[in-house]
Amino acid sequence: MESSKKIKQQKKKVLLMGKSGAGKSSMRSIIFSNHVAKDVRRLGATIDVDKKRVKFLGNLLLDIWDCGGQDAFTESYLTSQKSYVFGDVGVLIYVFDVESSDFSASENAAPGNSNHDLQTFGSIISALSEYSPGARIFALVHKMDLVAAAYRTAVTESKSDSIRVRSGRFARGIGIYATSIWDESLYRAWGSIVNSLIPNLDVVEDGLRDLQAVTEAEEVVLFEQNTFLTVTRVGSLVGNENPNTDRYERLSNIIKTFKNSLSTYTESNSSHQFDCFTIKTRIFNLIIHRLTYNTYVLVVLPPGEAELQCAKLNILMAKDEFARIESVAEGADDEVKGKGKSRAY
Repeated sequence: MESSKKIKQQKKKVLLMGKSGAGKSSMRSIIFSNHVAKDVRRLGATIDVDKKRVKFLGNLLLDIWDCGGQDAFTESYLTSQKSYVFGDVGVLIYVFDVESSDFSASENAAPGNSNHDLQTFGSIISALSEYSPGARIFALVHKMDLVAAAYRTAVTESKSDSIRVRSGRFARGIGIYATSIWDESLYRAWGSIVNSLIPNLDVVEDGLRDLQAVTEAEEVVLFEQNTFLTVTRVGSLVGNENPNTDRYERLSNIIKTFKNSLSTYTESNSSHQFDCFTIKTRIFNLIIHRLTYNTYVLVVLPPGEAELQCAKLNILMAKDEFARIESVAEGADDEVKGKGKSRAY
């Protein structure tokens, strides 16, 4: 697999905002710090701004600003710290607590009532319009597990309409997701957010298409190794017909739990607790293999031992090319010896 394109390293400032108690720090800890849902109840409230730099793949650095949601902090962000907080923002993620009285009341609140969640959101949108007009906006309607299943769709649609009204110039492009720390919805939302930030994703997808072709796989999915968020995927006609549209988020959740279990029983803090994991059945083979330092690849194949072993060999052959893409992103020499196109066995 040869690629003439280069991926430049990029830094993205990510604001994580919302009222105090909305669940911002909890979801950040689950996604980026390998906490499990039952443990995040111990986390205290965020004071002012908690900054964390996360390396995602080889070329994307996320500067995550987890902003405390107490009224005093929010007022400071919107006044004395306005240019500091809202300047050079790549992404705003605003978290709404679906059961908050502020969120409920604010749908019919007077525009001047700044004590309500949507009004605060509107003020933040205005600040972004001024200092970071090119930012991407995502709103998470969080704690959906507290809403009865029969009403979740209607509640999400109602809240989404209210959010869009307050989104100003960003209304058309805003991404709105219903989330909970107790299911795969959190991975779906954050996977979409991070996916939107990856520069030149087509370079990676070209490589995956080559790998999919030589292995004759039904589907190839790339995961970030620490968070196990889905980076991207390619598939055959058969793979694209899979009716389980939430399978990637479910896999992220399952594999992340598996990795945490390995850490517990092996007493290892390494993010690479396993190198290769295979499942063989009468109707398919599945491989999860470490591809580069920053990624794992999942390959779904037709059944058969020969197909499985050939796919493993081709994944091993593809490693150098994917590592080359990442090394170019990190400023390494453009010319890497030994690169070549993977071939089927």
